[in-house]
Amino acid sequence: MLHPYGLEADQVSVPVDVVARHGADVDQNRRFPEESIAALGAAGLLGLTVSAELGGLGQGPRAFCVAAEELARACASTAMVYVMHTAAVAAISSSKLLVDRDPILSAAAKGTHLSTLSLSERGSRSQFWAPVSKLAIKGDGFVTSAVKSWVTAANFADSYVSSAQAPDAKSPLESTLYLARTAAAEVRPQGAFDGLGLRGNDSSPVSLDNLPVSRQDLITELGKGPDTILGVILPWFAVGTAAMAHGLCRAAVDATAQHLSSTGFEHTGTQLRDLPQLRARLAQMSVRTESSRALLGRTLGEMEAGTPEAPLFVLSARRAALETALEVTDLAMKACGGAAFSRQATPIERLFRDARAGWVMAPTVDHLDDFIGKALTGLPLF
Repeated sequence: MLHPYGLEADQVSVPVDVVARHGADVDQNRRFPEESIAALGAAGLLGLTVSAELGGLGQGPRAFCVAAEELARACASTAMVYVMHTAAVAAISSSKLLVDRDPILSAAAKGTHLSTLSLSERGSRSQFWAPVSKLAIKGDGFVTSAVKSWVTAANFADSYVSSAQAPDAKSPLESTLYLARTAAAEVRPQGAFDGLGLRGNDSSPVSLDNLPVSRQDLITELGKGPDTILGVILPWFAVGTAAMAHGLCRAAVDATAQHLSSTGFEHTGTQLRDLPQLRARLAQMSVRTESSRALLGRTLGEMEAGTPEAPLFVLSARRAALETALEVTDLAMKACGGAAFSRQATPIERLFRDARAGWVMAPTVDHLDDFIGKALTGLPLF
């Protein structure tokens, strides 16, 4: 059976049993999903997009989206860590300068290296493409200081794909990407995450205090960071988070259908599914989910073909998926009533909270609307 994202349904094997087993506990205790990430590593999925020559599975965005969706159905925190890792791997893979590129990618393929993105900064907030930190020349290399905001897997990742303005930058758009090793003493996560949703993704501000950056650590040429941020990281992140949103939607549809089919009125002998207004809400949930999944499937085709319209589709697919997740989980809460508010009765309360994260995650929905409007009217994004 063909998946909406264009693969055979069984082409990507995700250890969802392990992930689902720990999902509720990860959320309740705000803990990093160590068992799930270990299972992904053992299955080779941390190297899903790494080339076969380096030991990876050599897959592209379609397989990545299938994996992200399945993970989010079971545990959105795990899916968030995975999406950030895969977007970071894409940036590392694209580098022609990073000396340790191949060893890092091989380690990821073996499940022994977890990476993440460290782009947003306190000074520029959700405008992750505009770092205020700078690389300062020191000897043959550089040094930088920054307060990076909300770095996923901050305390567990082995490396960060990070950004700073080039030494002679005239604007924040003249940025450079570099690899920061988290074992460095100058890399200091600032605490544990306590948020409304994605409570196990270990997102934390990170302080970089006079971090040495050698030329061998550079991912891009000086000042050329936006080429990779917008041309590599953003597309992978956008389609991955769109797939995550669909995973939440599908889990909400399944949980709602299960509740309506298994719960009823003892005094009448009828089920909740016998009420037409509840069936209508479930129908709306399903139709909206599948419509958004179809748009993402079209987007992946545009990306593969490298069409001029691909960037617009990427932005639109993420925008549609984020709104769909809000609508679908809201309908699930309404359809299931009091049971949806209970963490014991259904997973809907957790899905409802997790779905809200995408709305404020950079690029936010407001940014996406602006970018899409600019693209449709022929304006540059910046």
